[in-house]
Amino acid sequence: MSSYIEGALVKDEKLVHVGHISLWSLWHLLVAGVVLIPLFGAGLILLAIAFVRYRSFELGVTTRRVIVKRGFISRQTIEMNLSKVESVQVEQSALGRIFNFGTLIVAGTGASHAPMTGIAEPMAFRKAFIEAQDSAKSAA
Repeated sequence: MSSYIEGALVKDEKLVHVGHISLWSLWHLLVAGVVLIPLFGAGLILLAIAFVRYRSFELGVTTRRVIVKRGFISRQTIEMNLSKVESVQVEQSALGRIFNFGTLIVAGTGASHAPMTGIAEPMAFRKAFIEAQDSAKSAA
């Protein structure tokens, strides 16, 4: 299955880093789903919800921009040029630090975006973003 981000790349743009939702952030749906499977298959609904949440979120850094896509049936996308991003904040709880997931907040010039919760390896995303932004500045 082709990803939204790969399909959105333009000429000479390369994908630098791909982020995704951590399964640890979906633990409550996964555990409840497994426990409730014997109960008339009710657990299958919870497992399906976890699967859709995991597969319907894409996050990427390219050589030119940050791209976020949410949604399964309906779609919400955010695409921001690297030069327009002012900050990338990472918030991690104690559990998030242990299992390496957290919340990313990407703030751009004149606008702040809703937090992206449950992101796997948020510090790796931030590092890839900073490196891509530095490369874009030095190429300009």
